[in-house]
Amino acid sequence: MGAVQNSEIFLHNSGRRLTAIEFQHLADVPPEAEWFANIENHNTKRAYKNDVGDFMQFAGVVASSDFRLVKRSHLIAWRQQLESRNLEPATVRRKLSAVASLFDFLCEANAVAFNPADGVKRPSHGANEGKSPALGDEQAAKILEAPPPDTLKGLRDRAILSTLLFHGLRRAELCALTVGDLESRRGLLHFRVNGKGGKIRFVPVHAHTIQRVNDYLAGAGHGDDADAPLFCPVRNPVTGELRKALSGSAVFENVVKKYARQIGIEANAICVHGLRATAATNALDHDADIAKVQEWLGHSNIATTRLYDRRTMKPEDSPTFKVSY
Repeated sequence: MGAVQNSEIFLHNSGRRLTAIEFQHLADVPPEAEWFANIENHNTKRAYKNDVGDFMQFAGVVASSDFRLVKRSHLIAWRQQLESRNLEPATVRRKLSAVASLFDFLCEANAVAFNPADGVKRPSHGANEGKSPALGDEQAAKILEAPPPDTLKGLRDRAILSTLLFHGLRRAELCALTVGDLESRRGLLHFRVNGKGGKIRFVPVHAHTIQRVNDYLAGAGHGDDADAPLFCPVRNPVTGELRKALSGSAVFENVVKKYARQIGIEANAICVHGLRATAATNALDHDADIAKVQEWLGHSNIATTRLYDRRTMKPEDSPTFKVSY
């Protein structure tokens, strides 16, 4: 950023100067508000707002200065209270992570002297293996072929399932894709994926998916509109508007759950994240480098990727099948 002449601050979006009142208001923004404003992903923002709000209510934090008074004992007491509410271990871990992230930022801003979340143990139960059930290869092949190829909905659903099973996208990432997010990079078609925390990654598109997406767009007719959602509703009895993104619940209820039932999988035994687990597990089973899978999935920590590494947990290798009487 270049030197600011005469101590004047300029607004980049409009070119006008900040007024003295605006300058003072921005200078008075508390660091915890800055931390929250920097979270770009809508779902993360909503979850962290609830999690930090939960802690603030428990600890009686009202003013910015109160954060300086928070000690590790407050976090431990909160963790015990969360566990007494019979929350899932993963939920407790997420809540503690949200508060730890806030205090990391406050430390960097010199708003607090230390991070009281450091050293507070988080529940480890269930942390060594992902809970989302992965499909077997035969099941994955069946669900890919389950939607009919002669209807627009069938073409769309075939493209959706292919995108999930060949690329390991999260449900929100799939719903956020636009036609323009299909980009050619170094001669290969890629998905431009808007991941957690606003992180962008580019995922090469599998040939199976290219064909199915092309078939769907040819039928849907919005392939030339770069700003249009890639996957749209095929009917809207309320407003008739079809140029909108599918919701995550629609992907689960009307695509994943629907075709899972059709091929004989119980509805409660599959979820959209299970297809992500299937893709990751399959890639690792076929000797993909785990560091590459981490990047492919958009994980910030390789420990998260290891939750999908079930190569040492194959049922057929269980001692159960070594017992002989």
